[in-house]
Amino acid sequence: MIDLVVVGLGHVGLPLAARACAAGLTTAGHDTDPAVLAALDAGRSHIGDVNDTQLAGMRAAGFRAGRDRSVIGRAATVVICVPTGLTADGAPDLSAVRAASADVAAALRPGTLVVLESTSHPGTTQDVVRPLLERGSGLRAGEDFHLAYSPERIDPGNPVFGVSNTPKIVSGCTPLCAKHATAFYSRLVDTLVVAKGTREAEMAKLVENTYRYVNIALVDEIALCCDAMGIDVWDVLHCAATKPFGYAPFRPGAGVGGHCIPVDPHYLAAGAEAAGSPLRLVAAARTVLDGMPRHVADRAAALLTGPGRTAAGAGVLLLGAAYKPDVADVRNSPAVPVARRLREHGARVLYHDPLVPDLRVDGTAVPRATDLPSALAAADLAILLQDHACYGAPLLTRSPCPVLDTRGRLFGPHVTRL
Repeated sequence: MIDLVVVGLGHVGLPLAARACAAGLTTAGHDTDPAVLAALDAGRSHIGDVNDTQLAGMRAAGFRAGRDRSVIGRAATVVICVPTGLTADGAPDLSAVRAASADVAAALRPGTLVVLESTSHPGTTQDVVRPLLERGSGLRAGEDFHLAYSPERIDPGNPVFGVSNTPKIVSGCTPLCAKHATAFYSRLVDTLVVAKGTREAEMAKLVENTYRYVNIALVDEIALCCDAMGIDVWDVLHCAATKPFGYAPFRPGAGVGGHCIPVDPHYLAAGAEAAGSPLRLVAAARTVLDGMPRHVADRAAALLTGPGRTAAGAGVLLLGAAYKPDVADVRNSPAVPVARRLREHGARVLYHDPLVPDLRVDGTAVPRATDLPSALAAADLAILLQDHACYGAPLLTRSPCPVLDTRGRLFGPHVTRL
């Protein structure tokens, strides 16, 4: 018997497996990506929140990962942590959840607890996962096995909050299912919050990230307004943030990235539309956020245009390809649409990011600069997209080329701030 099998060993599943191993649970992993499995088998972690030393400790504790779904049949608990992305036209894509559910169903045995952690619209656990598990196994949720939903709250690169000390929402298809889920997660997490049902838990996850989505869009639009009015938006936001009540600070930028913030509101909007209650504010926020990479690139092109010169042929250095500071994660990074738009202006685009070895736009690699001072000296303009710790203000304010600062960190005669 295995205490836990984690299905999907990405940014959510591998940290969960690491925490389970640290808590003394016998743990195995199931994934379908050959590259991920090969790296784990060689002792190399593919995500920043679990380093190679931690992975070595997991393997010493007996952790192994593979494609053989028979391991699921030996598990007391199975947690599904596969990605939920978007289709080409921006609609929710549950193909990974459906495939994982089918794999679990094929090996499911009576008494097992199955938990979905993947983010999705309300009703996914009951209306999508449950029928797949029941049809594929011949077992009944709430009677023969236990089915629960517990949304992930992973924040890549966060040095303070991880799996164990971030409050965990749990829910079940029945009260008994919820009790089994609570008993399982109490072995891993300090604080548990029991939701009324799976739909409430699914909705809570979407609200958390849509809250950030809408507020980031608000400060982005405020930044555009301040620029038109000749007002320093960064000073405005600094002053507003001194209020000790009734205000939560957010920062504008070139766009939103990562797996959650650009994706989850689409799930909420699709669910609301299907229920006949469209979320107009979310739609408006999407319009603002989708336009920010274009605004930054067009602002850069304007800075490169003057007597006898244009953006065409100019060298533009993007500083920071990751979607957040000091991580190597490029999922939905605004660096990609910014680079795409700059290429449309005819600019020669390079990037510098010590954490990101490869950046591609529409299948074409963006040249990478490794020597920052030399790259700044050769560029016609640099754009600070991400405020990695390596981008010290003294270096950039003394840059031989002008800098467009989208993070509000720099001051100087050669600096233009968003």
